[in-house]
Amino acid sequence: MSLLQRPKPVRMDDIPLNRFHIKIAGLTFGAHLTDGYVLGVIGFALTQIKPQMALSSFWVGMIGSSALFGLFLGSLVLGWISDHIGRQKIFTFSFVIITLASLLQFFVASPEQLFWLRVLVGIGLGGDYSVGHTMLAEFSPRKHRGLLLGSFSVIWTFGYVSASFMGHLFSDAGPDTWRWLLASASVPALCIMILRWGTPESPRWLMRKGRIDEAHEVVKRCFGANVMLTDEIPVDTSRHILTLFSSRYWRRTAFNSLFFVCLVIPYFAIYTYLPAMLSAMGLQEDFTTDLLLNALLMVGAVMGIGITQLCSRRGFLITAFFILAVSLAALAVMPVGQTGIMLLLFAIFTLTISAVSNLVGVFPAESFPTDIRSLGVGFATSMSRLGSAISTGLLPLSILSLGLQTTMLILVAVLLVGALVSILWAPETKGLTLVGASTVKRTSVQGAK
Repeated sequence: MSLLQRPKPVRMDDIPLNRFHIKIAGLTFGAHLTDGYVLGVIGFALTQIKPQMALSSFWVGMIGSSALFGLFLGSLVLGWISDHIGRQKIFTFSFVIITLASLLQFFVASPEQLFWLRVLVGIGLGGDYSVGHTMLAEFSPRKHRGLLLGSFSVIWTFGYVSASFMGHLFSDAGPDTWRWLLASASVPALCIMILRWGTPESPRWLMRKGRIDEAHEVVKRCFGANVMLTDEIPVDTSRHILTLFSSRYWRRTAFNSLFFVCLVIPYFAIYTYLPAMLSAMGLQEDFTTDLLLNALLMVGAVMGIGITQLCSRRGFLITAFFILAVSLAALAVMPVGQTGIMLLLFAIFTLTISAVSNLVGVFPAESFPTDIRSLGVGFATSMSRLGSAISTGLLPLSILSLGLQTTMLILVAVLLVGALVSILWAPETKGLTLVGASTVKRTSVQGAK
């Protein structure tokens, strides 16, 4: 090929979407499908497990939140490890854990065994959250990064809705239905594990480790000879967890952890025990109501992708927090019997929280530089899962001791804290390269004006 015919060099951040982007996105989304299914199916399984094993409120909460505790550990530990040994190894290994632990749930004989197996499932999912988001962010062009990172919410919701459908479909199939429901998560997990073998290492991670030739070879193989990785400089930055709390990064760490926590606490607290919550609010819990709410979760997730692409990410987040707080507060004080208004408020809450959940896959991955990206994403995810695990575990006890109204108002306070944190520290990362996003300063209210 002559010099005149040679394609013009283009940065990896600016190339159009190709088949490899779709492949890596699909492999990443597989984890979210499994996660949604694992977290969604436990609520239905517990309705059978509770009388069979004579579970106390304590064990109902512990088993309901067990996968979330595992997500906390996996996100923190495996995310940190991946910044040292590479993304690809954890990307594959995490699903080995998920597949085996999911399958073994079929054979449990005690609540303790089920608790620890679901912790293991959560560890695998947590590691995959931190590494999967990181790999997808590091391979994606900036124009489409928000779309790809935000789309996981749709897939997660599909997994969650699938669990609800399976729970209703097999609710009367026999006393051991719960075993099949829990173990069925091993089927998609096994498929994802097999498909992930041979996934290339992130070229940005290779570049930061000084393995420049390998990085360029991955880029050439995946995107073409004219694609250049020119915005990464080989450096040796500390990957210790304390780096996240240095003067340079503590605001990013605080923002990503706190906004994530404040979104997922009400999400998991309410939807893990959705049948019981609807009943406590005086709403009829049946297949039709559940189908409506699940449809709203799906619609909201799709809406969130469009809003993330078209609007300010910072503005979307702050507005959503206030809508969630107002709708949940109105639900808390609404007299029992106002079925139509309560369903409308619950629909608004469901639609909004599903839409804004797209941002939990976007902000953390765009906020940290390559050498600590998995650590940062993992830490934010681990904090969110710790918060949601604690809230999910305490919710049955809180309703029992404080009542439903007070419990819901506590969740409203959590949402208002999320709004305040976002106003103070949320950056605007839309349209930036990963290098630009990792160096962006927070947008204060004064600065925005």
